[in-house]
Amino acid sequence: MSEGAEDTVEADAGAHVDVDAHVDAEAAPGPDEPARFINRELSWLAFGERVLARAEAPDVPLLERAKFLAIFSQGLDEFFQVRVAGLKDQVAAGLGAVTPDGLTPEEQLRAIRQRVIELLDCQSRIFLEQVAPALGQVGIHLSEWDELDDDDRKELVERFERQIFPVLTPLAVDPGHPFPYISNLSLNLAVMVRDPDTGERRFARVKVPNLLPRFVVMPDGERYVPLEQVIAEHLHALFPGMVVESHHAFRVTRNADLTLEEDEADDLLAAVEVELRRRRFGRAVRLDVVHGIDEEILALLTHELDLSADDVYVSAGPLDLGGLWGVRDLPRPDLKDDAFSSVTQSRLTRTEDEEVDLFGVIRAGDVLVHHPYDSFTTSVAAFVAQAAADPDVLAIKQTLYRTSEDSPIVRALIRAAEAGKQVAALVELKARFDEQANVVWARALEKAGVHVVYGLVGLKTHTKTCLVVRQEGDDLRRYCHVGTGNYNEKTARLYEDLGMLTCDPDIGADLSQLFNYLTGYGRQEQFRKLLVAPGPLRPRLAELIRGEAEAAPGTGRITMKMNNLVDVDMIDALYAASRAGVEIDLVVRGICCLRPGVPGLSEHIRVRSIVGRFLEHSRIFYFANGWGPEQAAWYIGSADLMPRNLDKRVEAVVPVEATELQARLQEVLDVNLADDRLAWVLGPDGEWTKVAGDDGVDTHVELRRRAGARARRRDSEMSGSMRAVEA
Repeated sequence: MSEGAEDTVEADAGAHVDVDAHVDAEAAPGPDEPARFINRELSWLAFGERVLARAEAPDVPLLERAKFLAIFSQGLDEFFQVRVAGLKDQVAAGLGAVTPDGLTPEEQLRAIRQRVIELLDCQSRIFLEQVAPALGQVGIHLSEWDELDDDDRKELVERFERQIFPVLTPLAVDPGHPFPYISNLSLNLAVMVRDPDTGERRFARVKVPNLLPRFVVMPDGERYVPLEQVIAEHLHALFPGMVVESHHAFRVTRNADLTLEEDEADDLLAAVEVELRRRRFGRAVRLDVVHGIDEEILALLTHELDLSADDVYVSAGPLDLGGLWGVRDLPRPDLKDDAFSSVTQSRLTRTEDEEVDLFGVIRAGDVLVHHPYDSFTTSVAAFVAQAAADPDVLAIKQTLYRTSEDSPIVRALIRAAEAGKQVAALVELKARFDEQANVVWARALEKAGVHVVYGLVGLKTHTKTCLVVRQEGDDLRRYCHVGTGNYNEKTARLYEDLGMLTCDPDIGADLSQLFNYLTGYGRQEQFRKLLVAPGPLRPRLAELIRGEAEAAPGTGRITMKMNNLVDVDMIDALYAASRAGVEIDLVVRGICCLRPGVPGLSEHIRVRSIVGRFLEHSRIFYFANGWGPEQAAWYIGSADLMPRNLDKRVEAVVPVEATELQARLQEVLDVNLADDRLAWVLGPDGEWTKVAGDDGVDTHVELRRRAGARARRRDSEMSGSMRAVEA
C-alpha cells in the first residue's frame, strides 16, 4: 500500500485552487447537490476498506486473508506517518487551506479519526471472529499464554532465555531516568512495577525487539503466540525483586515524511542520510493501545508523547497486525493462492541451443510486456543483462526508483561498468521508505564506476526508463524500455504493470534528451513522442481530453486506468468532456476524488476499482480520437493524474502505436471493465459498492488464462515447425 500513502501534503498543494473557476457556473452543482470532489484522505481510507473486504471474503484462501489484514495494517501506518502527520503540521502552523471538497485540516483530521476507528473495529472483528477461528479449525492456532500446556510453556521459557531475554532492555522512569524515547512503529510494553519493601511504584517501558518475528511459532508449526505475551510472562526476570502490577502493549507512530531543505541539497546523498536519522525522531502522531489499558498509564503516555485523546486508538485485538506476514509465510500451500508462474512471450522464447537475440526481436517490432503474466526475468531483466554482456553495447542509462535488495538489474549495471561501458544510473534517493536501500545501492554503483546521479532538487524522478546505445555497423541504434512499474523482479511478481521495448528512433532521441536533462544541466525542450512531466504531459493530456469533447457527436470515448485520480484540473476536464457527451470509463485502484454519475456534471463517467491478488499498478490512457477523427491514441507510463505526478515528479508516458500492441491494451481494459468478482464501482454519493454479477470474470484469473493460452499456442506452433523440419 505504500504506493498510495507515500506522497506528502505539499505534493498535492496544486489542488488548493479556486476550483469553481474550472467549471461553468451554470454547470456547477448547486448548494443542494453533491460536491464536485471527494476528499482524497477519505478516499484513501475507502481503499483500505476494500482491502479489508478481501480479508473478509470467504473465497480468498485463509492465509491470503491474513495477508490482506497485514497489508491494511502497514498501509495505515504509512497513512499516519505521512498524510495525517502533514495535516497536523498544517494545523500547528496555523494554515487554514481548504481542500477542493471544502474541508479544513482540522475537519479532515476529525473525519479521518471517525473513519479509522470504524476500520480498526472492522479489522479486529475480521481477525478475532473470522480469520483466527478459521485458522484454528485447520490447525493453526493463535494461542494465548493461558491456553498453553506445561510442555508448551517450557518450550517458550527456553526460547525466551535463549533468543529473547538477551536483547531486551527495560527502561524505568524516575528522577534519574527520564521518559525514554519511543521509536517509530515500535511495539512496546508499558509496565507498572512496585517495590514490595517501600511501596514505591515506577513506570517502565520494555521494547519488543522489532528484528524478532511478531508472532512466535511453536515447533509444531500449528500455533503462534504474540511475542509481547511471551515477554509479558517473563517480566519478573527483567524486574527482579519487584512486583509487576500491570502491563499493557502500546505502539507509537511518528511523522516519517522526509523533507530536504534547499541549502542541504548540495550533497543529496548526505542530506538523505541525515534525514533518515531525523526520521527516527519525528513528532508522535498516533498512539495505539490495547483495550483495557490502565487510565493512569494511558494518561502518562499521552502526556509524555505530547498527544491528545484524539490521537489514541484502542484495539480489541493484537496490535500491529502487519506481523501476520509471518503467519502467511507458514508452509501451508493448501491455504494460499495456487502457485503462479509467469510465461515468456513467444517472441522472447529462447531455443534449445541459444539465448534469444533481444535486440533482433526489438528491431523486428515493438514488444509489450504485461507483468506478472509475462515474465519480468525473461523480458526486462534479460534486456538489461544482455545489454551489459553485449560487446557492441556502448552505453546504458537507467532510472532506479524502487528495487530489490539483491537486484539482478543493478548487478547487470555493475558488470557493464566493469566491462568499460558508459553506465549512468539515476537513483531516486527520495523514494519514500526505500531511501536506505537506495543509498546502499547508490554507493555500490559508484564503487563499480557507474555514473550515479541522485535526481533533481525539488523533483522526484519517478519515470521507469532504460536506454541502451548499441553500435551496429557504422551507425548507433538506441533501444529503449519505458514502463509503468519499478525495476524490481520481486514486486514484478506481485504488481500488475506494463512495459514497452522499442528501438523507435524518436523515442530513443527523446530518452537521450531526458537522461541528459536528468544528469546534466539545462531545460527540457520539446519531445518528439514522449509525454514528460513536468512539461508537456499535463497540457497534452488536457488537449486529448478536450479533443474527445470536440469530436463528432457520439464518437468521443476515453478510457483510463491508473492508481490515483486527484488533480483538480484533470477532473474538471473530464467533467467538461462528460457534459459534452463523451463516454468515459475510469479504472482507479486507490484514491479517486472525481464524483461520477452526477446529473449535469458527470453522468457519462463510470469509475471502478480492481482489488485482488495482484496490486493493480499500470497506467493506460486511451482516446478514441487522439490522433484525429476515429484515430485512437494509446499511452502507457509512470504517471497518475495527481499534482505530484504532473508537476513535481519526472515522469514519462509513451505512445503505443503498433496495432497488435494496442489490441493487447484493449484486452486489458476490456477484462477490467467486465470484471464482476474483484471490481467495485463508485457512486455519485462517494460510496464504493462491490460488483456482483453472473459472468464470473476475475481480472487476475482471466488475464493469466489468456497469457497461458498464448504461450500454449506458441509451444504448439514451435512443435509443429520442428515436426515439419524433421519431416
